[in-house]
Formats: sequence, structure tokens, C-alpha cells
Amino acid sequence: MRLLILLLTSSLALAAFAQSGELSPSAPDGLRKGGTLGQDLPAPPIAGDPREVKREVRNYPEQPPVVPHAIRDYQVDKNFNRCLDCHSRESAVRAGAPMVSVTHFMDRHFQVRAEVTPGRYFCTQCHVPQTDAEPLVESDFKAVDEVIRASNKGDR
Repeated sequence: MRLLILLLTSSLALAAFAQSGELSPSAPDGLRKGGTLGQDLPAPPIAGDPREVKREVRNYPEQPPVVPHAIRDYQVDKNFNRCLDCHSRESAVRAGAPMVSVTHFMDRHFQVRAEVTPGRYFCTQCHVPQTDAEPLVESDFKAVDEVIRASNKGDR
């Protein structure tokens, strides 16, 4: 109980300092660089439109492919899915676009349906557009092929 009271008191004191703007100007930066906890700075600009349109190599099996084109202002809601204008079974050949995966027609019981199932209907919950955005943090991520090659060589 004492620990809870101490934590609540500390949190309230920190919030009061943040509101008053009396925090140290050398407060640590988060993902959004600059300023202190009490300052409101403008957000960085949104990254540009997708790079050159091309299919990207996936980094691991089952990775959802990235979208190689702009999708800003696409309507994807319970009433309409703009992605299916080009990627549905009926439209893919005409549009020259890849058809959505057969897995998108399977329900949670693995029954194949005639239309994209509700669990796979909202494309942007898995698929994101590729952009020219700079990474927010450094990463030492390696594609699965690199990991396998390194382990085969005995490197770790």
C-alpha cells in the first residue's frame, strides 16, 4: 500500500512539473527528438509517397507484402474496400494486380468462402505502404535468409 501511495504521489508531482514547464531542458529525447516533457513541438512531416513501384522481397515467410503504391484517401471500411477494386478475383487480371491470397477467403475455421472474409477484409491492419521514411530507431534486424546463412557458417 505504501508503494502504491509513493508511486501515485511521484506521478502527480511529475505531472505538475510537466504542466508548469519547469522540467529540465535536458530531459531525455524519445522517438520524437527535441524539447522537454512540458513542450508541445510540431510533429515531423509525414513521409513521402511510396518509392519506385516494385514488389519488395519479404524478410521472413508469411510476412504480409507491402503496398507498392500510394493509398492515401482509400476507403477501407465496413461498407467498401477500395483495395478490392484491383485485387479481387474478378479485377486482378484486368488491373494487372496480384489477386489477394487464397488465405483471405478462409474463415477462422479454415472454410473457403466466395468473398474475402471479415477477418481479412481490412487490408491495412497487415499491409502497409512502402515509403521513403527514415527509421525512427536503429535496428539490427536481419532477414531470415541472412540468419540462416550466418548459422550455416557457424557465425552467430
